[in-house]
Amino acid sequence: MAQDNSQQEDLEASSQASTGQKETGKGSPRKRVILIAIVVVVLVGIGLYMFLTRNHVSTDDAYTTGRKISIAPHVSGFVEKMLVDDNQLVHKGDLLVQLDGRDYLATLHRAEAAVQQAQADMNAYEMSLIVAKKNFPGRLVEAQGNVAAAEARLFKARTDYSRQHRVARAATTQQDIDYAKAALDEATAAVVQAQGQLTQAEPVQANIDTADAHVTQAVANLTAARADLEKARLDVEWTMIRAPRNGRISQRNIEQGNFVQTGQEMFSIVPDDIWIVANYKETQLKNMRPGQKVDIEIDAYPQLHLKGHVDSFQMGSGESFSAFPPENATGNFVKTVQRIPVKILIDSGLDPKIPLAIGLSVEPTVYTE
Repeated sequence: MAQDNSQQEDLEASSQASTGQKETGKGSPRKRVILIAIVVVVLVGIGLYMFLTRNHVSTDDAYTTGRKISIAPHVSGFVEKMLVDDNQLVHKGDLLVQLDGRDYLATLHRAEAAVQQAQADMNAYEMSLIVAKKNFPGRLVEAQGNVAAAEARLFKARTDYSRQHRVARAATTQQDIDYAKAALDEATAAVVQAQGQLTQAEPVQANIDTADAHVTQAVANLTAARADLEKARLDVEWTMIRAPRNGRISQRNIEQGNFVQTGQEMFSIVPDDIWIVANYKETQLKNMRPGQKVDIEIDAYPQLHLKGHVDSFQMGSGESFSAFPPENATGNFVKTVQRIPVKILIDSGLDPKIPLAIGLSVEPTVYTE
C-alpha cells in the first residue's frame, strides 16, 4: 500500500515538472520580445538624440573673462586716505585713494612764481625791443651828424692854422699861432672820436636782432615755466586717484600709510562687461561662424540659463601665443588636436544680483545651424 502511494507521488511530481516546463517555454518568447523592444527604443532614442543634437557643438574647456584695469599712481607718495575696500562697487570719477600732496603743492607754488618772473622778463625784453627799434637808428643818424660837425670844425681849424702861417710875421703873434695849432689838433681828434661813434652806431639791424633774440629767449623761458607749472598742477591733481570707469575693486594690496611708487599697481577694477572664452577643438570649428546662437551653463550658478552668440575667433591656437611655442620642424613630430579660443558674448539671462566673476567654469553649446 505504501509502495502505491509513493508511485502516485512520483507521478504527480513529474506531472508538475512537465507543466512548469511548458509554462516556461511559453514565457521565454514574451521576455525576448520585451527585451528586443527595450533595445529598439533605446537605440531609437540614441539615434533621435544624435539627430537632434548633430548641430550642437559644446565644450567644457571654457571660462568667463573680462577686462582688468590696473590702478597705479602717476606720482609717488604716502597714502593719506584709502577710500575703497575689497570688492567694492565704484563708479567712474569716484575718489579711490588720496596721496599726501604737500610737496607737490610747494612745487606748484614755485612754478607759479617762476611763470610770473618769466612773464615779467618777457615784457621787459619786448619793451627793450621797441626802444631798440627807435634808439639804434637814431644813434646812427646822431653819429653821422657828429662826424659831419667834427669834420666842419676840422676844416675851420685847418683854415685858421693855414691863415696864421700865410700872414706876415708882424701881423700875428706866436700865441695866435699856438692857438690855431691846438684848435687843429682838437678838431682832428674830434673827427676821430665822431668816426668811432659812427662805427659803433652803424650795426643798427644787428643790435635790433639782438634785442629780438632776447625777446625770443624770454618767450622760450616763459613757455618752459608754463610747462613746469602745468606739470606741477598735474602732480597735485594726480595725488587724487579716481576710478577711470565703473567696476569692482579687486586684488587690493595697499593700506593707508603705505608709500607707493610711480607705476606701482595698487589694485584692479573689474568692469561688469563679462564674456566667455571657449577653447574648442579645431575639429569642432567646421560649421561654426560668428553670430551663431549659444546656450551657456555656468557651474557656479546652475539656475542661470544664459543666451549668447559667437563673436569672434582668436587668430591662433593657445600654443601659438605661449612663451615657448612648439617647434614642429624639430625632433619627432606627434600630431595633437589643437584648441582655438572662441569669444562668446552674453546676450541675456544675467541676474543683476549675481555678478559674474572672472574665471568661472562654463559649458557653452553652439548651434551651428
